[in-house]
Amino acid sequence: MTDVLRRGRASLAFGFLVQGVAFALLVTRIPAIQHRYGVSDALLPAFLAAVPILAGVGSVSTERLVKRVRPSRLLRWSQPVVLLALLGVGAGERLVELGVALAAFGLAVGVLDASMNMLGVSLQRAYGRSIMLSFHAAFSLGGIVGASLAWAGAHWDLALWVSYLPVVAVLLPAVLVGSRWYVDDGDAAPAGGEKAVGGNAAGEGQVVVFKLLLPLCLVMTVAYIGDSTVSNWSAKYLQDVLGSSEQMATVPYNVYMVTTLLGRAIGDLGVRRFGAVAVVRAGALVAAGGFAVVAGAPGAWVGMLGFTLLGLGLCVLVPQTFAAAGRLFSGASDAAVARLNVFNYVGFLIGSPLVGALGDLWSYRGAMLVPMVLVLVTLVYARSFAAQPDRYGGGHERPRTADVGRGSNGL
Repeated sequence: MTDVLRRGRASLAFGFLVQGVAFALLVTRIPAIQHRYGVSDALLPAFLAAVPILAGVGSVSTERLVKRVRPSRLLRWSQPVVLLALLGVGAGERLVELGVALAAFGLAVGVLDASMNMLGVSLQRAYGRSIMLSFHAAFSLGGIVGASLAWAGAHWDLALWVSYLPVVAVLLPAVLVGSRWYVDDGDAAPAGGEKAVGGNAAGEGQVVVFKLLLPLCLVMTVAYIGDSTVSNWSAKYLQDVLGSSEQMATVPYNVYMVTTLLGRAIGDLGVRRFGAVAVVRAGALVAAGGFAVVAGAPGAWVGMLGFTLLGLGLCVLVPQTFAAAGRLFSGASDAAVARLNVFNYVGFLIGSPLVGALGDLWSYRGAMLVPMVLVLVTLVYARSFAAQPDRYGGGHERPRTADVGRGSNGL
C-alpha cells in the first residue's frame, strides 16, 4: 500500500468517527432540544422526520453533484456544515431557528453520508481487500463517544450550546486538516499497480440500472428498520415490557453500540476469510435470532442478550451493502452509492413508526417479530453481495479490473 492510500484511509476513518459523534450528540439530546424550544409532543415527530427526509434530498443531490465536483470536496465542506448546524441547534432560541438548523443538518448529512461512503468504496477497490467495515466501526466508536459526551452534558445540567461548543471547536479544525488527505477514486493505484476503476474515473458509459440495485436497496432499508427499532424502542421495551428499572433501560442501546463496534472491527477479517455472501447471511441470521430472543425474553437480562445479538448481526449489513453496490456498478459507483444511501433514511423513517403502531395495535413483543422477518428477507438477496460482472448500458457485461485474480470473495 502507498502512503497516499494509508493517509486516505486514516483521514476517512476519522471523518466517519466525527460523523458518529455529531449524530449521537443530536439524537441523544432530543428531550433537551424539545425542552429548550418548547416543542410539543405532537410537533416533535414532524421535526424529527424532516431530518432524514432532507438527508435523502441531500443524497440525491450528491448523485448529480459528483458529476462536476469530486466526492472528497463534497465531504470536505459538508462535514463542517453538519458540525455548525449541530451548534446552531444548541444555540437557537426560537422554533424557526431550530427548523433552519435541523434543515441544514439534514441536507448536509445526506451529502456527507453519500460522499464518505463513495470514498470508502473507492478506497476498498484500491486496497484490493475488504476495509469498508472498518470505516463504519469508526462511526460506531464516534457514536459511543458522542453518547458519552451527551450523558456528561445532561449529568452536569449543561446548556446545549455549552455541551456542543467545545466539541465543535475541537472537531471542526481537525476535519478540515484531515480532509487534505482524502483520496478520490482514480487518484491512487490499487494493489497490483493498476489505476483504480470506478466512480467518475472510468466506466463512462455505465448506467445504474435500478432493477439491479433494488435488492441492495431492500437490504439497506431492512437494516435501518432494525437499527431504528433498537435506537427508538429498546429502552421502552426493557422498562415497560420486561419490567426493568429506568436506569437499566438505558443499557441496551449502549450494549448494542459496543457490539456493533466489535462486530465491525473484526468483520473485514471475516469477509476476507469467508466472503461477503457468507458474512451477510450470518449477520442476518444472528440479527433475526436477536429479535426472536427479545420478543420471547422472560426478563430484562435475556432481553439484553437479544440486543447484544442484534448489534453483532446488523452491524455487517450496511457496510457490505455499500461495498456490493460499488462492485456491481464499478464504473458508476458514486451514483450507485448515492442512490442506495437514500434507503438508509427510508428505513429510518419506517422503522420507528412501524414498531410503535404494531405495539399499540397488537403487542410490543409481537412487533419485534416484524423486523425479525424483514431481516430474514436479506437471505433471499444474499447472492447480490457476491463478486460479479458489471452491467453496462446496452446490456454488455465485463469483469471489473479490481476483481481480476482476487478469488471468490471479490473483496
